Amino acid sequence: MKILTIEDEQSIIDAIGVAFEFRWPEANLLAATTGRDGIALVKKERPDLVLLDINLPDMTGFQVLEAIRDFSSVPVIILTVRAEDADVLRGLEAGADDYITKPFNYLTLLARVKAVLRRAEAPPIDKTRETPISARVKIDFVDQRVTVDGTPVRLTPVEYRFFVLLARNKDKVVEYAKIAEEVWETDYDGQTQNIRIYARRLRNKLGDNPPKMILNHHGIGYVFKG
Repeated sequence: MKILTIEDEQSIIDAIGVAFEFRWPEANLLAATTGRDGIALVKKERPDLVLLDINLPDMTGFQVLEAIRDFSSVPVIILTVRAEDADVLRGLEAGADDYITKPFNYLTLLARVKAVLRRAEAPPIDKTRETPISARVKIDFVDQRVTVDGTPVRLTPVEYRFFVLLARNKDKVVEYAKIAEEVWETDYDGQTQNIRIYARRLRNKLGDNPPKMILNHHGIGYVFKG
């Protein structure tokens, strides 16, 4: 397991190292103190997960995340001292899988890392390659790839889990509680913000604007119409 931390404060890097040393010693930890070095390490080392600080000396964490998403679907957890809704929303919309507010407890950090990695290992729901979901959309459940009109669509692990859940329940409304449970493995707390963000990201990547495939049933959930 390879974990990359992109963080300019050495004390934070050291604290993360100590946390993993005590609780997850087999993890291979990498670190970069600038955004550009971090992007280069993602390309070179292909980590299993990235811990990304928002405040970096050469570029913002949001810019780093957008650059990473241009070529990789690696799970990313944002580390931030800014817990304002706008910053969290911006990070999630840019493709982050989770966020942690500084200062953080190392047990909380490790629990969130393991949760994100677990979600990233979504098992295929079928052994058939290139299963047609609609006239335009196909899913390769073996390689976990989605194509629209024959063109591959890059989805993050969470986006893929969300889309597969909707696809395997085609024409049926999937309630918010079920989405929270199966995609994020959390209990539904009545908040739909994250779900709506991911639905919007899926629509953008699938070219579903205005939406005809992924439709919202207000107050209930989402349905995939194909």
